[in-house]
Amino acid sequence: MRGTLRARLVATVLLLLAVTGAVIGIVTTVSLHRILVDQLDDNLRAAGGIARGLPPADDDRGVPDGDDLPAGAPLGPGLQFGVLVAVVSDGRVTSAAVLDRRGASQPVPAEATPALLDVRAGDRPRSADLGELGDYRLVAGSRTSSDGSTVTVVTGQSERPLQETLSTLVAIEVVVVAVALLGAGVAGAVAVRRELRPLEQVAATASRVGALPLASGEVELAERVPVADPRSEVGQVGTALNRMLDHVGAALEERHASELQLRQFVADASHELRTPLAAIRGYAELSRRGELTEETAYSLQRISSSAERMSTLVEDLLLLARLDAGRPLERTEVDLTHLVLDAVNDAHVAGPGHRWLLDLPEEPVTVTGDPSRLAQVLGNLLANARTHTPPGTRVSVGLAPVAGGVALTVVDDGPGIAPDLAPRVFERFARGSSSRSRENGSTGLGLAIVSAVVAAHRGTVDVTSRPGRTEFTVTLPR
Repeated sequence: MRGTLRARLVATVLLLLAVTGAVIGIVTTVSLHRILVDQLDDNLRAAGGIARGLPPADDDRGVPDGDDLPAGAPLGPGLQFGVLVAVVSDGRVTSAAVLDRRGASQPVPAEATPALLDVRAGDRPRSADLGELGDYRLVAGSRTSSDGSTVTVVTGQSERPLQETLSTLVAIEVVVVAVALLGAGVAGAVAVRRELRPLEQVAATASRVGALPLASGEVELAERVPVADPRSEVGQVGTALNRMLDHVGAALEERHASELQLRQFVADASHELRTPLAAIRGYAELSRRGELTEETAYSLQRISSSAERMSTLVEDLLLLARLDAGRPLERTEVDLTHLVLDAVNDAHVAGPGHRWLLDLPEEPVTVTGDPSRLAQVLGNLLANARTHTPPGTRVSVGLAPVAGGVALTVVDDGPGIAPDLAPRVFERFARGSSSRSRENGSTGLGLAIVSAVVAAHRGTVDVTSRPGRTEFTVTLPR
């Protein structure tokens, strides 16, 4: 059964009540039918005794025949409305009449004759359909006529009052059960709703906890379920959920503390590495100014290149650590159009084998932000497109106003991002597949810096990729 728990509980209760009402109604109807039939049989036997006490059939007064009976003539003393009396002699009905509501005898239709002939003296009362007269309860007895012959007197009692009583009872039962089900449904819905309200509080608490940003950062898990009765089933669920939230909260605090320690370590290590790296690069450059052998000059050049690459990595790590710490960025008016032009010119110099295209609006586009960091976002996106696509790839940079902000897009027609990498492309040290090689010393931090800087500007960055088209979209608020 589908639907809410409340609806299922109410439906189940109503179903049980309906089944119970149906069973009670059936048992009551069957029992009353049996009682009424027994009473009808008792009345029928009494009427049969009166009928058999009538004068003999060959007496001048005789048992009235419906065909010869004048209107309004009584059938006999002591008989009630609906009583039928028939005399059977030699396999035929010699006379038959029935009392109407006025106490007058009326003829019995000929279509009832076969049913009257089937009744045997001494048998138990039986029911028979007498055509237009309806259902009758019949019993037969014998008496001796004046000539010494034995005749059968069949007495019948109409079942119409019994059927009307049962029909009235069934109608009353249906109405009573329907009203009871309606009342029980309303009362059950109210009661179930009241009893399940603590469970709704459990669900609401779980929903609020599910909406919290638990993936990273400091999380204050203060949501708890109010438990009124811990002995009830719902109270036990609430207590278990509160206990689980306590454990989760403690785990989140430990994780956040560990993250803070790691970030502080990265920031301190990056800061401390800047000075020796700068010294290595300076001394290497100073040494290259003297008279050197070819082998020594090559070694110093490699030392300088590696130190420069490590310096870039340290600067990137230090920037991410500062952004993680929530340090504020510079807030000035930035001309994005000018930044895009400069970034594309730099990319054209760095990657002359690529085709660089621009799609800029006629009017300058400005936002409020840190110009150096936004320039770094553009540079990283273009470097990512240049590094991970082969020469001849077309790279298009677009800038357009959107509702409430600005959209910056970088689209290339290269091989695309591997499907397993796309969901984590903005993670730190994410590495591409073999189709996007690590040329030019990629550190795996470029797109992570893009995501962190854009988030610090309260913007969003998304990527969609398939073979032949990769699109990065940065949306910044005005």
